[in-house]
Amino acid sequence: MRQALHPKMLKPAGEPPVEWRLASGLTPYDEAVAFMEARAEAIAAGEADECVWLVEHPPIYTAGTSARDADLREARFPVYHTGRGGQFTYHGPGQRVVYVMLDLKKREPDVRAFVAALENWLIATLAAFNVHGEQREDRVGVWVRRPEKAAGAEDKIAAIGIRVRRWVTFHGIALNVEPDLSHFGGIVPCGVGNADFGVTSLVDLGLPVTMDDADAALRQNFELIFGPTV
Repeated sequence: MRQALHPKMLKPAGEPPVEWRLASGLTPYDEAVAFMEARAEAIAAGEADECVWLVEHPPIYTAGTSARDADLREARFPVYHTGRGGQFTYHGPGQRVVYVMLDLKKREPDVRAFVAALENWLIATLAAFNVHGEQREDRVGVWVRRPEKAAGAEDKIAAIGIRVRRWVTFHGIALNVEPDLSHFGGIVPCGVGNADFGVTSLVDLGLPVTMDDADAALRQNFELIFGPTV
C-alpha cells in the first residue's frame, strides 16, 4: 500500500475561497468539458477564482490518454475520448463526479502531491461513513477490501483522472454512491484488470448513503485539505 502523502495544498491566507458549485439534474459530458476548459483558462489568466463543480452525468464511458481499445468490451453508452489521465471509466446517475479546478501555483506545484491529496480527500470522505478506503501503489483511485467475496478481493469505489495545464487542474474524481454497477460491465475500468478486482459503491456496501450525505462529507473534508469554500 502506498504511504499517504501530506502535501501542503492549502492556499496562503488572504486568497479567496474556492467556489463550490452543485449542478442539478444530469449534466451532458460535452457541456462539462467546455465549462472546465474555459474556467481553467480563466483561472490561469488570473480572471476567475478556483472552482469545484459537483455533477451527475447520463450514462457514458470516457477514455483517458492511456485507454486501450481492448478495454471497451461493449459500447453500451456514448464513448468520449478525453484529455485526462487514465484509461476507461464509467459515469452515470448515482455517481458523484467532482471536477476540481485549482491553481497549483498558489498551492504546491507538484502533480503527484495533488493526486495524493485527492486520494486522501476521498479516503477521509469514506471514513465519514465508516468505510476504510485504501490507496494502491500500482492502481490510482481508492479501493476497499472485500474478503467476503474471496481472499484478496478488492473493489474500486472511487476513480481519479486529472489534467493539468499551466499548473491549473481540471477533471477530477468520481465517487460511487449508488450507480448501476452493471453499467461498468461494458468496459475494463481503469485499474480493474484482474479477476480479484471489481467495482462497488457505498450503497452496495450496505450503507444507506444519499447523494446529499456524500456531498456534505466531500465538502467538509475538501476544506480540511484544500481550504475554505463558498
